Amino acid sequence: MKFAVDKHEKYVVIKLKESKFTNDNTPKLKSEFILLNAEGYHNIVLDLSAVKECNDSQDLSSLLVGDRLCKNAQGLFIVTGVNTTVAKILEMSNLDQSLTIVKKLVEATDLIFMDEIEKELLGGVERD
Repeated sequence: MKFAVDKHEKYVVIKLKESKFTNDNTPKLKSEFILLNAEGYHNIVLDLSAVKECNDSQDLSSLLVGDRLCKNAQGLFIVTGVNTTVAKILEMSNLDQSLTIVKKLVEATDLIFMDEIEKELLGGVERD
């Protein structure tokens, strides 16, 4: 699976560069989620704007891996750029109920910064 990784201080954006989301190309994406989490990134934004096709919800199971990793690290996993075809599959599989999905990348980054500010104000973030 081809994708671009854009690392920032508080989050990382993964932009898929594939038009089709399949079980054949998602293992590399799962591995990237695990690697980024191990590097200390607990806020991950997945941009699916290039994805035009997805055959079934099993293909999207990798999103649950990213979501679980981020939640376990008290972070956010946000999906953006979802087209109507992928949105229907997310809805049919109820993944839309457990994932944070926003329309635009700027909304995702706003959510992350609001969450980080809230954690700092509540003292929930440990500083080194």
